[in-house]
Amino acid sequence: MANPPESSTVSRAFLPVLALVGCGAFLNVYTTQALLPELSREFAASSVVTSVTVSATTLAMALCAPLVGLLADATGRKRLMVGALLLLALPCLLIARTDSLGHLILWRFMQGLLIPGVMVVTTAYVAEELPAPRVPAALALYITGTVVGGFGGRFISGLVPQAYGWREAFHVIAVSNVLIALVAWVVLPRAKNFAPQSAVQALPTLTGHLRNPALLAACAVGFALLFALVAAFTYVNYHLAAAPYRLTFAALGAVFTVYLLGVIATPPSGRLVARLGYRRVLLGALALSALGFAATLAAPLPLIILGLAVGSSGIFIAQATTGYVAASVRSGRSLASGLYNLAYYAGGALGAVLVGLAYASSGWPAVVASVLATLALAAAIAAFAWTKRAEA
Repeated sequence: MANPPESSTVSRAFLPVLALVGCGAFLNVYTTQALLPELSREFAASSVVTSVTVSATTLAMALCAPLVGLLADATGRKRLMVGALLLLALPCLLIARTDSLGHLILWRFMQGLLIPGVMVVTTAYVAEELPAPRVPAALALYITGTVVGGFGGRFISGLVPQAYGWREAFHVIAVSNVLIALVAWVVLPRAKNFAPQSAVQALPTLTGHLRNPALLAACAVGFALLFALVAAFTYVNYHLAAAPYRLTFAALGAVFTVYLLGVIATPPSGRLVARLGYRRVLLGALALSALGFAATLAAPLPLIILGLAVGSSGIFIAQATTGYVAASVRSGRSLASGLYNLAYYAGGALGAVLVGLAYASSGWPAVVASVLATLALAAAIAAFAWTKRAEA
């Protein structure tokens, strides 16, 4: 579908609410990361087993994203987006009442099934409803919202348990989901440039996507980005909860304040993409991220925090290049976004589990080595496979 003309207009509240939608979805994604040491103690489970409370959500997101892409291309945008936000409150309430780690993992998997209803649809919604020159900046603002949500979920699960217990954190997030869904329903306009595509029509589109080297390269980079981010921020909790740091609930939650640097770094990166192109911005962001995560090998806690801040900021800037996914296809944007998110969140799921084996074997240095190798692979793929033709 062609982009809307330059004269297309949306309300002034469109972009802030778009960021709020991203925040609402990502409040739910990494909520258990700050709780991992406590979950290990309460349920008498190893670090690798409790990390499944993170990977279960990202795995479900990966599996569901392409199906949601097909559904969204066939049925529409806004209702699916708002409905998914509203339903996210249910697994939060179930988690707050869980009596076993197995049930907790199940409800976290359910959260992952619902989140693509927000993230996959939003990308296509923005690409269709805004003029092409405004899309990178709008997506950067949406990603800023996801950064705030990712931080907020971790911070809530670190701060609230300090006074009320870890289960109450999920009540807070459930209420937030409902309120954000209501705001989105009232403020966001109905999609005007959406043209439904039946599942039968989507099959040739899917075949074309799977034969599209530019799209496949974007998916590979997405896989590497979340693999690295989830690996680092899952096992740094164990690293900092152990001697000599022994950080508390609240302190571990506060570590994720470094995510807020993404709020500063991401919006300008949208303009940077428009000026320099997706590939150049991505390669620079990956180099920045690698430098930051390498710095966490230092022993002093301030240097570890600084390294996490720089490393995560690089990933967030890299995520602002996801507009390359929409640029690499001419139709079936929700499906393309679904395929990207399949790869992206599969990377997150595997990052939480596979790197856990490295951590169990050799500690934090093995985690950092895994992260740096993954970022180097992403840079190689982008350097050789991201084409200027797709960007144009």
